[in-house]
Amino acid sequence: MLAFDQYIREISLVGVFERDRYPFNLNAVKALDTIKLHPKVTYLVGENGSGKSTLLEAIAVSYGFNPEGGGKNFNFSTEDSHSVLSEHIKITKGIKLPKNGYFLRAESFYNVASNIDKMDREGAGYGAPIIDSYGGKSLHQQSHGESFMSLLLHRFSGNGVYILDEPEAALSPTRQLSMLSRLHELINEGAQFIIATHSPIIMAYPDAVIYSVDDDLKAIDYEETEHYQIMYDFMTCKDVLLHKLLGDENEN
Repeated sequence: MLAFDQYIREISLVGVFERDRYPFNLNAVKALDTIKLHPKVTYLVGENGSGKSTLLEAIAVSYGFNPEGGGKNFNFSTEDSHSVLSEHIKITKGIKLPKNGYFLRAESFYNVASNIDKMDREGAGYGAPIIDSYGGKSLHQQSHGESFMSLLLHRFSGNGVYILDEPEAALSPTRQLSMLSRLHELINEGAQFIIATHSPIIMAYPDAVIYSVDDDLKAIDYEETEHYQIMYDFMTCKDVLLHKLLGDENEN
């Protein structure tokens, strides 16, 4: 699975810290020693509060991205809320350097869009407007899903590292399928992705590794994920599950 010419090969937790204190007591962190990343797609999956987004943020910051998201040239801050975990993350890189990269946080993408508009108003790009790299239309003039697809279609390119935190928050199921198709195009052009997600659609890319962070940090098969199992059970046994969930109050 490992390729020495991939951009990020391994993630390790290093340094002196107390594992019973935040953020080192989170499920995604307390069992972390070293994990190997897939040269194409690595998924982090787990329940809310498991720490997968905190770990993803620490990886992104350690790699040089702004904590609130964007490319490596973004340095704005609306609130200094990221944890100290990035100071204890060691990234083992491959032999080649990426030509592009991006850190997407669904919760702060609004702030990224605002910063792009601000830099373009102030002429911070010293050339073509920054928004041209996103399709030429202000992200604030698009829906959440449309703006994310503009990012995926126009800002992302091959030979890049892309770290995505819960991208499904912006996307309908149809758009999630479109995202998988676009991921495949970019991967064929040399891109590497690290994605934290709850979506059984987005985590279905076949040439990938999935790390579960619920009870321990371990690699699992797609069909072993709780997300797949719950969705499968719901789609195949909907009436039985709804009966158990909703009880008998609607019965005559």
